Amino acid sequence: MNENKQRQELADFLRTRRERISPEAVGFPFDSRRRTPGLRREELAVLAGIGVSWYTRLEQGQDILVSSQILERLAKVFDLDATERHHLFVLARGQVPTESYPLTSTIGQELQGLLDSIAIPAYIYNPRWDIIGWNRAIDYIFPGFERLPAPERNILRVMFGRPESRKIFINYEEDTWKAVALFRATSDRYVQEFWFKDLVAELQQTSPEFREWWVEHGIRSTCIGPLELNHPVLGLMNFYTSTFQVVDAPDLQMRVFTSAEAETTRKLAESVEWQGLPTT
Repeated sequence: MNENKQRQELADFLRTRRERISPEAVGFPFDSRRRTPGLRREELAVLAGIGVSWYTRLEQGQDILVSSQILERLAKVFDLDATERHHLFVLARGQVPTESYPLTSTIGQELQGLLDSIAIPAYIYNPRWDIIGWNRAIDYIFPGFERLPAPERNILRVMFGRPESRKIFINYEEDTWKAVALFRATSDRYVQEFWFKDLVAELQQTSPEFREWWVEHGIRSTCIGPLELNHPVLGLMNFYTSTFQVVDAPDLQMRVFTSAEAETTRKLAESVEWQGLPTT
């Protein structure tokens, strides 16, 4: 492929990926005057932290130098999978990207079916601790979870960013400290990823507790253990939490909540909202 053809391929690739992004999904208000699909170039530039005139030249196929750091930003905004990211780097720089760990953001029907078949609360999460799959029982023990916008369905953002978490988690300081220590222990391979740096910076800015505990460099190898929750309807509930590797998707984990005592089991079984959930 000659250089002109390659630059045009890059331009077309960037344009099509920009056009498939819903403005409302990334925080821009609905505008009935939009005449083209997807984001405007200036909106894309804002999200990627780059100059709009520079990006316009790139999308027009002009001969300009683009760094791998800029390509990583674009890949993040475009939510590219591993194959698309590889394609972007080859078109823009003529080389494959360095090793990275793109985040899995969805699960297939097989894993969702597994979650739906489980009688106890369970969810699946990725290395950033985004919860990308869950069953109805999770939405019941954590009321309103399902209604959260996708970016907020993150374990750390829920624990540190939502005021109601201080009421739900009875041992709030202990539970959140353990969460920080476990996140640090399980994320060492991701410390150079932009999403990792962005999440840590965000939590350090918004939460004094996270900021304090992050610099302590606490390490915890497991999340197995008791968890006490204060349900707004049922009151005190005691669980054991366990985490399992998803063998077919090594970057994903499944966390389950089992009743730690008979009273919690009884409350769940007698609850009207609990009826209709799987029993096996």
